[in-house]
Amino acid sequence: MSIASTLVVARAPVAAFAAMGVLWGTFAAVLPDLKAQLGVDEARLGLIMLPTPLAAVTAMLLSPVIGAMLGRVALPVAALLMAAAFALPGQAHQVWVFPLAMMACGGATGLTDVLMNARVAALENDRGLHLMNLCHAAYSFGYAGGAVTTGVMRGAGWSPDWVMGSCAVLAGLFALMTVERDGTIHGLRKPKDGTAGRLGLIPVIGGGIVLIAFLTENAAENWSALHIEKTLGGRPEEGAMGPAVLALTMGFARLAGQGIVQRVDPFRLLMGGAVLSACGALVAAGAVSPAMAYAGFIVMGIGSSVIAPTAFSLVGRLADPASRARAIARATLLGYFGYFFGPPALGFLAGAFGLRFAFVFAAAMLLAVLVLAPLMARQRTAEA
Repeated sequence: MSIASTLVVARAPVAAFAAMGVLWGTFAAVLPDLKAQLGVDEARLGLIMLPTPLAAVTAMLLSPVIGAMLGRVALPVAALLMAAAFALPGQAHQVWVFPLAMMACGGATGLTDVLMNARVAALENDRGLHLMNLCHAAYSFGYAGGAVTTGVMRGAGWSPDWVMGSCAVLAGLFALMTVERDGTIHGLRKPKDGTAGRLGLIPVIGGGIVLIAFLTENAAENWSALHIEKTLGGRPEEGAMGPAVLALTMGFARLAGQGIVQRVDPFRLLMGGAVLSACGALVAAGAVSPAMAYAGFIVMGIGSSVIAPTAFSLVGRLADPASRARAIARATLLGYFGYFFGPPALGFLAGAFGLRFAFVFAAAMLLAVLVLAPLMARQRTAEA
């Protein structure tokens, strides 16, 4: 099936992934201005971002109930809430307001993420297609578009409230594209009649791999602009290109991964991607110029591009069909501990040891996939 035909099938989750990418790409690229607006250093910025994952985890735990209650409009409602939430951080001119705004962003993102990944898993198994790489590519392209657009707006002197408000409107348009005639996500809640499938350890191990992928990927995207501007002395436009380069590379690599994943053993793909991404993180850590940092981000992006979508796809494929949506929800919950805790964790490390060390830490985390991927493969054999 062609990319165009696949896009038609996966229109709703692709739009949701793109909306989320635009919003987080904008946030990453405008982060230096938000930091200056609040008058905080990296360590304190990491601290006031901590409520984000707390709200996200709460929303993820509630997402099966909310998703089942909203039925076919669950994904559109979640995506619209997410777009609206991201207009708030730019309005925060006092430190105490910022965590509240980020809680709204985290909660809406957590809800949307569980629902859109569960929708993709259902479409994959119902249609016999591989869609995870395509959907995650949409996130990457949205992220790059948001970051580049933000760089242009920052260069023109736009304030954070105008930057984030404008991109929130764009994300809202994507959210409207998630409406489906029958977008109900079945299997989100555990049946009470004893027919629920067994979850086992596969979503736990898969979620651990996603956690590492998202911790390093999102942390790099969020702190790359500061690394280029503060450590390497780059201009705002050059800083915005850091997350944009990483996201664009991941987007194109994920499109290529649509075909590669069907010909390469997925567990070998996970390990190869982790090693390559770790090498890129080390290059970024040792960079002496923005151009060298971009090279590191490109290598990091190529390697990281396959890790999360491959792990999600494996969880959906290996889970009991009766418990597939709940398995994806559990893997997403575990994975997004990394997505949300990554930026604050690297913020603390950057404040204590410098931004270069933060990227070295990201490389070390990626190498843990070399342990988890074989463990997941053995678990698959044990549960077969």
